Amino acid sequence: MKTYTPDKIRNICLASHGGTGKTTLAEAMLFVSGERKRFGSVDEGSTASDYNPDEIERKFSITTSLLHCEWNGHKINILDTPGYADFRGEVKAAMRVSNLVIIPIRATALMDVGTEVAWDYAAEFNIPVIFVVNELDKDNSDFDKTYDALVERFGENKHLVEIHYPIGEGRSDFNQIFDIIKMQQLKFHTDKSGNYDELDVPDEFKERLNKLHEILIEDAAESEEEFMEDYFETGTLTDEEFKTGLREGILDRKIIPILCAESLNAIGVKTMLDFIVDYCPSPADMPPAKGMNPGGGSDMRPCKEDGPFSAFVFKTISEAHVGDLSLFRVYSGTVKAGTDVYNSSRSVPERIGQIFFLNGKDRIDAGQISAGDIGALVKLKDTHTNNTLCDKAKPIRFPEIVFPDPIIKFGIQPKGKIDETKMSNGLHTLHEEDPAFVFTYDPETMQSIVAGQGEMHLNIITKRLKDRFGVEIELVDAKIPFKETIKGTAADSEYKHKKQTGGRGQYGHVHLKIEPQSRGTGFEFVNKIVGGVVPGRFVPAVEKGLQEAVATGVIAGYPVIDVKVTLFDGSYHDVDSDELSFKIAALMAFKKGFKEAHPIMLEPIYEVEVRVPEEYMGSIMGDISGRRGQILGMEADGHFQKVKALVPLSEVQKYATILRSMTSGRGSFRKKFSHYAELPPDLSHKITAEYEARKAAGEK
Repeated sequence: MKTYTPDKIRNICLASHGGTGKTTLAEAMLFVSGERKRFGSVDEGSTASDYNPDEIERKFSITTSLLHCEWNGHKINILDTPGYADFRGEVKAAMRVSNLVIIPIRATALMDVGTEVAWDYAAEFNIPVIFVVNELDKDNSDFDKTYDALVERFGENKHLVEIHYPIGEGRSDFNQIFDIIKMQQLKFHTDKSGNYDELDVPDEFKERLNKLHEILIEDAAESEEEFMEDYFETGTLTDEEFKTGLREGILDRKIIPILCAESLNAIGVKTMLDFIVDYCPSPADMPPAKGMNPGGGSDMRPCKEDGPFSAFVFKTISEAHVGDLSLFRVYSGTVKAGTDVYNSSRSVPERIGQIFFLNGKDRIDAGQISAGDIGALVKLKDTHTNNTLCDKAKPIRFPEIVFPDPIIKFGIQPKGKIDETKMSNGLHTLHEEDPAFVFTYDPETMQSIVAGQGEMHLNIITKRLKDRFGVEIELVDAKIPFKETIKGTAADSEYKHKKQTGGRGQYGHVHLKIEPQSRGTGFEFVNKIVGGVVPGRFVPAVEKGLQEAVATGVIAGYPVIDVKVTLFDGSYHDVDSDELSFKIAALMAFKKGFKEAHPIMLEPIYEVEVRVPEEYMGSIMGDISGRRGQILGMEADGHFQKVKALVPLSEVQKYATILRSMTSGRGSFRKKFSHYAELPPDLSHKITAEYEARKAAGEK
């Protein structure tokens, strides 16, 4: 396949809320450009992007797809990302290697949460943004209200400028758009060819459109002082000044273009492709990629074909019978199939096999790939997502993608007998594909844990584990790591372990003082034996018995914390005493005294930060209070409010799903461990009763 210089490449990420038409827009771009001969359908499962069986079944994107097309001598790489909140890790990875974010939105003046997430991620990576107002053929569409809503939400310190304007809206009227740059009225052909006829502009629109054209010229002029002087003198700009000014404004994120489209019928797609090629940044326009050199200092890699090779792997796809497919972007230099390169993230060599360009699942053999371009590598030995590949003679390591922290977790329980190694390998592979999915083993609760961005996210992981690896598991509630402690003191807890069986017996006798300590102190053992009433050789056995009791708990089977135990008296037998006898005596004395010292249970408390639109504040604060939460404060965050609170972990285990339901998907939250606090007596009694019932039934 033909290679492209960096200035002839455009790397774009389609990111927005679910259902706004990203995949259909990508399909329209491929069709109008001639890359695909058939216009695929999401409903029919025939799009280039959503080729995964899970996506075809559910009719929405789950993973990022890499696509490409050619337009006017330029290569456009398209990263079509999922819109649902459960798959935000995919969006972040795609933006990491993009130079432009296209955010499709519905023409209904509704700012969906996915739109806001895409905007925030684009700001985090400092990437230019285009809004594409989509679905203008719907009966409730209103371009002007949608534009006003965009300005209200995203217009602070930005110029949101209309590049297109629809003539007629709604199911029966919309079939024309006006190109404000070219001052042309265009009508769509129904064969989805992307071609247009020029029509006369209705008189009622002429004044408005002329005004929009003037605003656009003024915004372009503001990018450079020299252009502003020319604008003030002549009232306009030359074509070259206008193009340069608009390009610079978009690159600096000072100008946010707004285009029109109706992706299902490819309306506006041809002019959108023209705009991307003519006015949007190429990899060559972006600042050099920053990384670290082996000495720990910073390094820069300009996007040049003749520079030292450097690339970043942003996604891994595992395919049956093929192995891992590594999606990567080249930041500098050129790499060919058969080349030896260096993985600076893992300090290992790699041999480059075949290099492909992708259109979903379709592969095109590339042979080589140069600076600015995006492609895929097959069967790399030791390379994974977030790894840097480079020339060993001039190594560099690029910063890794920081994936969103998990917000929901479940325990996993195998259905029937399974191969533990097979399950572990399957979960590891799924984590490689999707680093926003995490699996761990919790030694405190002795439970295998999976964590992710939502219940849908983990349900899909579970399904893939079954379909691809033959491992069937069930998601169960993650156990809460409760603790046990005391509020009172047992001044003298005595226990004598005495056993005679005919031969040598067992004898161990201890007196313990058990008292509480301040929170966070842990367990402390003090030996105050005098006169050898408990020989020194048996004291370690006493401490060992206490450690075992602390680890296994007393009243509910949870670890004991923040207690001090003093061994101050006891007795021994010259023949029958041994280490086991004193270990048992200490363990039993501790359990006896612990129950006498006003035992309580502790629960983990988390600091929670909830971010919601202002209109949901009342219901969110009421809900937090109903979850035994303590409100710490509130602060404004643009059009949102942040609520900070302390909430028990048991009350926020599935809060991600609940919050999305309460806020129509617009709320988000994060949490971090704060401290342990006393569990209310009614809940404590319930847990201890369940523990006693399990013991009586012989269960663990």
